[in-house]
Amino acid sequence: MQPPLENVSSVLVFTLSGLNETMENRFVFFSLTALFYPLMVLCNVVVIFTIISQKTLHEPMYVFICNLCINALYGTAGFYPKFMYDLLSENHIISYVGCMIQIFVIYSFALCDLSTLTVMAYDRYVAICRPLEYHSIMTNQKVLECILFCWLTPFICMFVLIVLTARLTLCGSTIEKLYCEIWAVAKLSCFSTTVNNVFGYIVIFAYFGHAVLIYCSYIQLIRKCLKSIEVRQKFMQTCMPHLLSLFIVAIALFFDVLYSRYGSKNVPQGVRNFMAMEFLLIPPILNPFIYGLNLTIIRQEVLRLFLKKRVRISE
Repeated sequence: MQPPLENVSSVLVFTLSGLNETMENRFVFFSLTALFYPLMVLCNVVVIFTIISQKTLHEPMYVFICNLCINALYGTAGFYPKFMYDLLSENHIISYVGCMIQIFVIYSFALCDLSTLTVMAYDRYVAICRPLEYHSIMTNQKVLECILFCWLTPFICMFVLIVLTARLTLCGSTIEKLYCEIWAVAKLSCFSTTVNNVFGYIVIFAYFGHAVLIYCSYIQLIRKCLKSIEVRQKFMQTCMPHLLSLFIVAIALFFDVLYSRYGSKNVPQGVRNFMAMEFLLIPPILNPFIYGLNLTIIRQEVLRLFLKKRVRISE
């Protein structure tokens, strides 16, 4: 028997129910978010400005780090302003168009993060395993192509998924998350979502290919490290921050996929919310610290930048 189709074509607004059970602590969450979000923006902006303004940092590795930080600002802008507004509001609603935009921004951000980390793994492979060919391989044009790959691939994937989702006839308007999520919207469909699921698995498979490329790069890097102490030191200095960042992003996205696909209502809503927003919470704040503190040259340039400003102020 088909579900009733009355009013299904007039779903213009979605209700986000992710905060329903935690509203008594909303002012605490708002205060924490009001401190966290500007700090996260500041940390990423400092790294971006330092890399752009210092010519010594105009190298492929630092350009990719800059891209990672720009992507963090882009992705979190699609979540935190709306989240903070909802914490102060009694009604947690979002328009249909706003929901589609939020899905596009948040998930293209996540995919762009993975693409950037993949490109960074390739860059480290060339720098350590083929040092004499590094500058002939990682030319300005090659770096530009890598940056375009990091952004265009997620944009194309998400555009197709949004188009496939927009064609669905919906029999509900309640999304049980803090933000709009593509699987949650698809679950509201009155009919089969096979096409959406198939394309979704194609995207997952494509990004699993990214993981294979990273794995292959690091197998080669580790082999090289075993042969040379100098290479081992370079690996520890430049690759360990990348591996740590990659691990954090992978775990955060794993929890989100796990919750989206198999989330149970028996799990407390606070735990479910943390699992859903972990990739918007941890990587964007940790990446600037991982690269800004661990990579000596960025740390030195940041300190030099702030010291210059202090001298100017004192004069």
